[in-house]
Amino acid sequence: MAAVGRHMDRRDDDSDDHPRKLTRFDFITCVFAAMGGLMFGYDIGISGGVTSMSDFLKKFFPAIYRRSMLDSSSNRYCKFNSHTLTLFTSSLYLAALASSLIASAATRRLGRKVSMLIGGLVFLAGAVFNTIAMQVWMLIVGRLLLGLGVGFAIQSVPIYLSEMAPYKHRGALNNLFQLSITLGILIASVVNYFTAKIHGGWGWRVSLGGAAVPAVLLSAVAWILPNTPNSMIEKSELPQAREMLRRIRGVSDDRIEAEFGSLVAASEAAKEVSNPWINLLQRKYRPQLVMAVLIPAFQQLTGINLVMFYAPLLFQSLGFGSHASLFSAVVSGLVNAAATLVAVYGTDRWGRRKLFLEGGIQMLFFQISLAVLIAIKYGATWTESQFPHQYYSIVIVICLCGYVSGFAWSWGPLGWLLPSEIFPLEIRSTAQSLAVSVNMLFTFIIAEVFLSMLCGLKFGIFIFFGAFVAIMTVFVYAFVPETKNIPIENMTAVWKKHWYWKRFMPEEDNVSDIYSLVNTLQLPLDARYFPNATQSEGKRGKIQNQR
Repeated sequence: MAAVGRHMDRRDDDSDDHPRKLTRFDFITCVFAAMGGLMFGYDIGISGGVTSMSDFLKKFFPAIYRRSMLDSSSNRYCKFNSHTLTLFTSSLYLAALASSLIASAATRRLGRKVSMLIGGLVFLAGAVFNTIAMQVWMLIVGRLLLGLGVGFAIQSVPIYLSEMAPYKHRGALNNLFQLSITLGILIASVVNYFTAKIHGGWGWRVSLGGAAVPAVLLSAVAWILPNTPNSMIEKSELPQAREMLRRIRGVSDDRIEAEFGSLVAASEAAKEVSNPWINLLQRKYRPQLVMAVLIPAFQQLTGINLVMFYAPLLFQSLGFGSHASLFSAVVSGLVNAAATLVAVYGTDRWGRRKLFLEGGIQMLFFQISLAVLIAIKYGATWTESQFPHQYYSIVIVICLCGYVSGFAWSWGPLGWLLPSEIFPLEIRSTAQSLAVSVNMLFTFIIAEVFLSMLCGLKFGIFIFFGAFVAIMTVFVYAFVPETKNIPIENMTAVWKKHWYWKRFMPEEDNVSDIYSLVNTLQLPLDARYFPNATQSEGKRGKIQNQR
């Protein structure tokens, strides 16, 4: 009882209960862990550039090479339309979908860093396989191995970052993962630009082989990184968990007691869950389940992969030359990385909702602008008008960069951040696995059908994805609560206050069991985030007396 009273008396000084100081050790740890996004980003950026290289097309896709490079009479909307070519890009995401489901169990039982290590090693094997590829089937196998590695990495890294970060800085540190992805895309675009100039027909091998660098980096980082306190507690390593929590928070032992007590209570509750997949379907987890499905699905339905996967192909389809299209992809990659820094800076200052809403409106504006510009110049039959060429190219690049920047400081980073921070520990690995699987499923679908959609919808493809951007912006306004500055162990309170989701929240969510557990372990309870503490003192007293 004294512990509860002490923390209730200090509720105005949140640094005493849940330290919000960002230590140098914690920052460096999160920066290194976030490098797992380099693998995913490099692959996103490299695939579109490689498939626009004539040497690569001549070796693996000769029919497309003849149609795109030699036949000037063919419809530019359809010049790259090939099921085999899209399979080269999309096969990775199908493998990532499958591996993310396996990674859920590995992340929960073996720890976050083990999953990251597995991801790095498997991705390395895929990079080697692609580099030495002589036939299309070897490319596909290499892509599948890359996908298995990506699935493990993107399932474990966001969880690792959310659990290591102090709640006041969780948004910024988690967004380092998206920043890492954008840097990977940028690096890949630069690599493609220079390797395309290599004579001898082997430049594409350098591009594909470059994927080994972020794979080795993640493997090395995962080897030396510490486990999160949550992961240690799950493996019953309580003394080590307490010491790690003290080290990353940079405060004395007595000032981490409330947070440590919350982590232990959450872990004990998680151990009572025998089948987290079935548990995820319970009514009280309905808000998290909806977010785990819709947020990653909406992230891909923004249509960002029009630019990220196929930027060079898209620019070529719009009349840019081969090298000009690769350079334009570098420009959009620079904008993508720079705009992500806005999210790193502003997520914990302005909140998630404001960035979601502003980014959605901005993307919609530029998607409509792109559709109008392409329709004016080329129409539906690719009959070129007298629209001024020099101004047209500049305006197209500006609009694409405006669209990319809107995504980069909203749905790009927040699509990873929000799912990783809203799940209670007992379903965290499973729900994150579901979110990743949904993300990879929609990524696969869009990568598989995009070139066919471009051929069929033509400029209307931007209107198609713009409609989804409008829908998801309304969804965020109505159904996504603000999670800024909420400790990850106490996120349930957010849903209980929401106008719609509160109907799914039970009045008493095993609160007496949690109080009993904390009392048994003689741990302090953070009264700010357990508002029913005073109402349950009688229950706890009875339990203590019985014992």
